[in-house]
Amino acid sequence: MTSDAVRRVQSASPWEESLGFARAVAAGDRVLVAGTTAFRGDVLYGEGDPYEQAKEAFTLALEAIGEFGLGIGSVIRTRMHLAHARDVDAAGRAHKELFDAVRPVTTLLVVEGFIDSRVLVSVELEAFRGAVDS
Repeated sequence: MTSDAVRRVQSASPWEESLGFARAVAAGDRVLVAGTTAFRGDVLYGEGDPYEQAKEAFTLALEAIGEFGLGIGSVIRTRMHLAHARDVDAAGRAHKELFDAVRPVTTLLVVEGFIDSRVLVSVELEAFRGAVDS
């Protein structure tokens, strides 16, 4: 794979610049989206609400694959990282509402915490460029 086959997109996340990463990278037939929280710039959406944070984080991740002309039907893998096990149902409800028709493989983990203690949910996704989009 040549370097021309890899494309990167950035977002407004303050951590992308300070840590040196891209929001999403397309390589070959895959598009990978980095860990995404409910921050838009300096504003955390859904503070204190894991359902709203999960919906917003997945919306941001879907916007990132949209930069490559892909939509929700292209998503083949999701990951949810939660600060608290008590939030599984709320984050899971947001995931089901978005992805029930798509049914990507998923992983759900409870982690020790995030860079910002107000973050309850971080998500990742992977999309396939050859998928039939819906």
